[in-house]
Amino acid sequence: MTTEEKLQHFLDFCMEDARTRSAKMYDDYTAALEKTFEEHKVDAKRRADMQLQIESEKIEREINKRLSIKQINIKRELGHRQEELKEKLFVEVKDILANFLESPEYDRLLNRQIQEAEELAGADEMIIYLDPADESKQRRISLHNHNTNIKISQYSFTGGTRAVIPSKNILIDNSFQTKLEEAKRDFRFDLDFTGGNTNG
Repeated sequence: MTTEEKLQHFLDFCMEDARTRSAKMYDDYTAALEKTFEEHKVDAKRRADMQLQIESEKIEREINKRLSIKQINIKRELGHRQEELKEKLFVEVKDILANFLESPEYDRLLNRQIQEAEELAGADEMIIYLDPADESKQRRISLHNHNTNIKISQYSFTGGTRAVIPSKNILIDNSFQTKLEEAKRDFRFDLDFTGGNTNG
């Protein structure tokens, strides 16, 4: 083999080795870049997912806050409206009661209340108080209930009777004022969101 052929062979060998090394370096660099890119993609997705979760939770909190404020406002408005309706309802009840106080049924109710109080008192002394508006009924009621001391109250209680049994320290309050106050205090609108409502 001549010197030129040896040089050419050495040159070919060096070139092949350089190409092989260059290709390996290129493949290694490409693999490293791809690995870095994949890690970057994974990290970017993780950060995006985390940011999405943070934003979703923030939006959910804001929605819940607004809903809560809306519910409070609705409940407040509903409460005001119910109070208005309750007041109107009890104005109507008082009108009905005023008509009832003029009826014969009211006189029968007074007698029934007095008889029930007498049964409770037995032989003990008892005082029955009538509303000042019922003063005209006092004499007639006294005739039907001779054993009972019937007086006119100094204070109006919207009809009915109040009875006191001193020996037993008992007050029997059958006044319409007390009944109305109790009914108004305990009255509730029971809302039925299936289409109707009931009251209690």
